[in-house]
Amino acid sequence: MLKQKDSQEDDKTSSILQQVEFEKVKADPAGVDEMDSDSPSTENDEEVLTQEPSQQQDSIAYRRPRREIRKPARFVDMVAYTLPIVDDDVPSTYREAVSNPESIQWKKAMNEEMQSLHKNETWELVTLPKEKKAIGCKWVYAKKEGFPRKNEIRYKARLIAKGYAQKEGIDYNEVFSPVVKHSSIQILLAMVVQFDLELVQLDVKTAFLHGDLEEEIYMTQPDGFKVAGKENWVCKLTKSLYGLKQSPRQWYKRFDRFMKGQRYTRNKFDHCVYFRKLQEGSFIYLLLYVDDMLIASKSKDEIEKLKTQLNQEFEMKDLGEAKKILGMEICRDRARGKVSLSQKQYFKKVLQQFGMTEQTKPVSTLLASHFKLSAQLSPSTDAEREYMLQVPYSNAVGSLMYAMVCTRPDISHAVGIVSRYMHNPGKGHWQAVKWILRYIQKTMDVGLLFERDDTLGQGVIGYVDSDYAGDLDKRRSTTGYVFTFAGGPISWKSTLQSTVALSTTEAEYMAITEAVKEAIWLQGLLENLGLTQEHINVYCDSQSAIHLTKNQVYHARTKHIDVRFHFVREIVDDGKILLQKIKTAENPADMLTKVVTTIKFEHCLNLINILQV
Repeated sequence: MLKQKDSQEDDKTSSILQQVEFEKVKADPAGVDEMDSDSPSTENDEEVLTQEPSQQQDSIAYRRPRREIRKPARFVDMVAYTLPIVDDDVPSTYREAVSNPESIQWKKAMNEEMQSLHKNETWELVTLPKEKKAIGCKWVYAKKEGFPRKNEIRYKARLIAKGYAQKEGIDYNEVFSPVVKHSSIQILLAMVVQFDLELVQLDVKTAFLHGDLEEEIYMTQPDGFKVAGKENWVCKLTKSLYGLKQSPRQWYKRFDRFMKGQRYTRNKFDHCVYFRKLQEGSFIYLLLYVDDMLIASKSKDEIEKLKTQLNQEFEMKDLGEAKKILGMEICRDRARGKVSLSQKQYFKKVLQQFGMTEQTKPVSTLLASHFKLSAQLSPSTDAEREYMLQVPYSNAVGSLMYAMVCTRPDISHAVGIVSRYMHNPGKGHWQAVKWILRYIQKTMDVGLLFERDDTLGQGVIGYVDSDYAGDLDKRRSTTGYVFTFAGGPISWKSTLQSTVALSTTEAEYMAITEAVKEAIWLQGLLENLGLTQEHINVYCDSQSAIHLTKNQVYHARTKHIDVRFHFVREIVDDGKILLQKIKTAENPADMLTKVVTTIKFEHCLNLINILQV
């Protein structure tokens, strides 16, 4: 809309100028809320300028109003691997918490946090030394689900140090801290069902507070708990605190020392997997993901013994039988020898976040054949770029990536394609992401299924495939592989090859190389855990690539293949990996490299137990 003001005299030029008043116009936010719509919501202001033609153009000097530059409203969390859904009734500051209708519960939660900090002797009050700066702190609040067999909501308050103010080399040095690989979690679940092990879950209360600090760090006193008469004093940290850059590393080092002191061995292939061999020959396993633990063993007594040892050293929460970890729901049918892993609740939050409703039409396949995604679909005009700035493309792809890593190998190929354009997505790319979300809506209850099967020799089986020159931008080929144990997937990957293959044989050969490297890692991990497998069978549907790995024959068509791929021959000669031919129709890795028909896609899912759970 436009409103035109009366003309005014200009003191300098004595000319009549027309002034216009700009009114902000917002577009209808249909692109985010309605998944089938073409136009997303926009926060940017559109300026419209209209001006009546002047009758005395020669005598009037035009003065163009200066355009106000505003930073576009962008999504703060551009890549959300675990998508948070913010509750409206959760306070974001201390003032909101004490003025909240549930202030009693929040105050109680803050008191519990402070008691834990004082009990752990996290800091001591001192005057701030000269030439030292104190970092700030803030309260973070959350509501969490109750314990097993209890339905009440838990109110959680956490004191967080503002670690972004820390300076490298002064306040911290090393910050890297390992976490358990998702493949290790899936391997443990496969072992649980294969060998009928007990599986329990524990959580460490205030895990980061157990780490010892090696640097001298000062922090301001928390809001609401400043000591009377010492308001200007600061906290000299003696233990690590949430928010500090080195906190995860210090916690892991402390936990690692403790486990080694209890005569547990750290796995060489995953440093967050610990195990100990028992007298009767069985094992007890512990997996650590920051402060979440999974413990599995045949002996209940050994599990209880380990729980007691952990409780003596750390403040623990016993969550009983494992039901949920990292947003993945674990469902066990012990009588039938089955364990399933799914993310129903996570998908519900994701679909709600991106406006998917029951009225949205679901689809049964990923990336139908009419999608031809390439860089040519990226925005070419300023209007298109402005349009895409308002689309939560990175958020959506990041949420799908987390699902792909955890429980959904079936979306690996599709997510791999749309993730290539996160730096500059276009409308066509966004349509593909919405299509994937519609597929998720239809298959929300699909997950991984592990079941005891003695006929498979209790071993790991691999499948590998490639798609020749499937990338429309650089004509690189796609590698896809999946490994199964106890009938279910434990490791999978779908990725573009690093170099351009000149033939299908070369593309298959490069894919086999990646699969063999993963097979070696899996074999070493299992061997460390006490499961010796003489060799791992890897199935490929390319006879020529299999011959190339077994026969060291020089050929003009293969001489250009990089030397680094030829280590496969050494591995095959050693007998660690056994490459075998499989029909293309029976190769489940086919869905990880290309768009396949609905019938073929469902068949691939059934082959590796990706089923409705």
